[in-house]
Amino acid sequence: MADGQAAEQRAEAHLCAAGLRCEHRNYRSRFGEIDLVMRDGDTLVVVEVRQRRHENFGGAVGSITLQKQQRIIKTTRQLLAEHRPYQKLGVRFDVVAIGSDNQIDWIPGAFEAH
Repeated sequence: MADGQAAEQRAEAHLCAAGLRCEHRNYRSRFGEIDLVMRDGDTLVVVEVRQRRHENFGGAVGSITLQKQQRIIKTTRQLLAEHRPYQKLGVRFDVVAIGSDNQIDWIPGAFEAH
């Protein structure tokens, strides 16, 4: 199993243990990919999973550039267009960062759509 897949599985397990429910894994559109789409009550949670072996250059969280955020937001808009019931939910963008020490850092509302 690739490191990215293992990181996504760990992130999903962590979020499920916190009470979220997985709706989609690796949702793809022409704009990009969303690692995990979770449900937290009346909120659709779009999750970017980042793993970094080293904390250089800002670590896992610092690697989510404005351009990457924009691709995630566009992909989320495509997801909402394809799955109309989701349009009734609030949307939150979270990051799950797995550091070089294997520590999981869940950041709810890490960024917002503008």
